[in-house]
Amino acid sequence: MDKKEEEQFHVFYKVPSGDGPYVRAKHAQLIMKDPEGSIIWFWKAINERDRVDSALKDMAVVMKQLDRSEEAIEAIKSFRYLCSKQAQESLDNVLLDLFKKCGKVEEQIVLLKQKLRQIYEGKLFNGRPIKIARSHGKKIQVTITQETARVLVNIILTHSLILLDGIHDVTFQAEMDSRFKYYRLTFKYFV
Repeated sequence: MDKKEEEQFHVFYKVPSGDGPYVRAKHAQLIMKDPEGSIIWFWKAINERDRVDSALKDMAVVMKQLDRSEEAIEAIKSFRYLCSKQAQESLDNVLLDLFKKCGKVEEQIVLLKQKLRQIYEGKLFNGRPIKIARSHGKKIQVTITQETARVLVNIILTHSLILLDGIHDVTFQAEMDSRFKYYRLTFKYFV
């Protein structure tokens, strides 16, 4: 493969270029479709400090797909200190998904309250009124007000699940209007 073909290969498959453990992990995950093999390479990348931010996050996502969420939670808790300050919010978001999948409601609430505190202290937006986030592969602008509302709704919904546990099976759906200003809550009760 010449240089141009190799460059096109990496762009097409969205695999980073290079030969380190992180690149091999992504190759195993995306090209070879070998999630177990990719986890081994992600561990090597973390241990060798090769793109630790991405390796830890990506490994946790693969573990979640393999129903190894508890292990992914422990990995993030144990190795997040190796990650940059910029990666912490992303790791928190992965942890929230993992807590939800494992039914760890109390841990979810603690982390959501911590996020809310960080918003109020100005740590999440680095003193800016707007941040750029990704949603379904697209870049979007999120204001402090929108993020605060999102976190507050998640706290309310998570608390509601605790209160209603054992009484009813309850499904909550939160959706934002087209201008992202207000949340509409739909509660569906199944007796």
